[in-house]
Amino acid sequence: MLREEEILSILKKTGALLKGHFQLSSGLHSADYIQCALALSFPDYASRLASSLAERFRNEKIGLVIGPAMGGIVLSQEVGRALGARAIFAEREGARLSLRRGFRIEKGERVLVVEDVVTTGSSVRETMETVRGGGGAVVAVGSLVDRSGGKADFGVRWEILIKLELKTYLPEDCPLCKENIPLDKPGSR
Repeated sequence: MLREEEILSILKKTGALLKGHFQLSSGLHSADYIQCALALSFPDYASRLASSLAERFRNEKIGLVIGPAMGGIVLSQEVGRALGARAIFAEREGARLSLRRGFRIEKGERVLVVEDVVTTGSSVRETMETVRGGGGAVVAVGSLVDRSGGKADFGVRWEILIKLELKTYLPEDCPLCKENIPLDKPGSR
């Protein structure tokens, strides 16, 4: 299993820790953004991060790993490979996450929901609703990064690789907006 300092090193080496003025998928603003796609774009790092996360669920008899698009696509595939489980993703159809492309969930199937970065947890909760709506049983949630400040709660076991305390702001309270720093919207919504 990777140690936190190794995970942080991977995020730094790959340029996944960004500075600027960002609008997160949650709608919140921040001077810090974690673009895990940059870290996951290196197959060796993707495999090592996912294997480290998967190890925490080795005894859960997971049949399916699912992540929300976009951040959870590569991660679900790699965690699924590490667990020997099927891997799919949920994607936006209008305003909601849903299963498309012929993906399905078997009734009672034991499901692990994964996400790269959790800020408010709304994408994870939506994915959990999609799983339950398809008849699956959400066993747990796994994420690479928790930037929620301990505020996210999914009602099931949640395992993370690293917690990063990165300040967020409501748009109306954002000091970066008040300084007229251009806003970047790299999120998936």
